[in-house]
Amino acid sequence: MSETYAELIRRLAEVTARVDAERAEAQSWYAGQVAAAERAVRDAEQAVRRAEAELEAAREEAESTDAEVLHLWQTLRERLGGGARRVGDPPMPTPGAPTDPRMLLDGVRELLDRNKHRGELPGSTQPLLAFFGVLGAAVAYALGFAARAAGLRYGGDLAIGMPVLGVVVTLVGPVVGLAPAKLLADRRHAGLDPKSVTVVVAAGLLTTAALFALVR
Repeated sequence: MSETYAELIRRLAEVTARVDAERAEAQSWYAGQVAAAERAVRDAEQAVRRAEAELEAAREEAESTDAEVLHLWQTLRERLGGGARRVGDPPMPTPGAPTDPRMLLDGVRELLDRNKHRGELPGSTQPLLAFFGVLGAAVAYALGFAARAAGLRYGGDLAIGMPVLGVVVTLVGPVVGLAPAKLLADRRHAGLDPKSVTVVVAAGLLTTAALFALVR
């Protein structure tokens, strides 16, 4: 009977040891899971904070880019003057555009800065400028001549008003060529400098004087 009791005590001790070992293993597993969960929570919190910081930086960059776009667009409208209405409103950003907007803005700033400091028209354009002056004066003289002829033909009040209008149009003729000269300068990204203006106006004056001398 004592051997059976001893065997039971031994088995009880073995079971108790296994229970203690399993309990220790369960506690260790639980502690490991808690630590892993805490690390996952800390990593998630750090990721959220980084995402919030990146979002704020992106928002500030977007606001800065929008402000720069408005500034450059306003500068462009000021440069265009009367033609600014054709430009309209600033372009809206394109979602998912692969190009860095800072590169585009740098290119626009460089273009505006280059157009701000316009050079003079080259000397090779002077014959064309003189042609503009001759053509403008000739067209104005023809219109003035037609107005005077119409006044003489129809008589009445037109006989008084049309000759006056014809003289005014004829006298404006020497500067009419400045309009195409300005277009030429804009196409070449240059300014209509005093020398170019002098060439156009001088050619127009000579043409008008010659026409007055020839056609009487």
